[in-house]
Amino acid sequence: MKYRVLIEPDEDGVFVAEVPTLPGCISQGQTREQAVENIKEAIALYLESLTAHNEPIPPLITEELVEVEA
Repeated sequence: MKYRVLIEPDEDGVFVAEVPTLPGCISQGQTREQAVENIKEAIALYLESLTAHNEPIPPLITEELVEVEA
């Protein structure tokens, strides 16, 4: 499965990764690449926990880019 991940640097320069589809699924890394690797592991563990507790996996969020006049 593919999940949308938001990655942004915080005030300390650490990259924070969050998965909007999976509430509370957040990780971080000293580099963007490290944050991506860490969030992949967090997603896998999150899904494993849902399965272990017989909870449904949330449906994926779709996104669309829209252009507006500024």
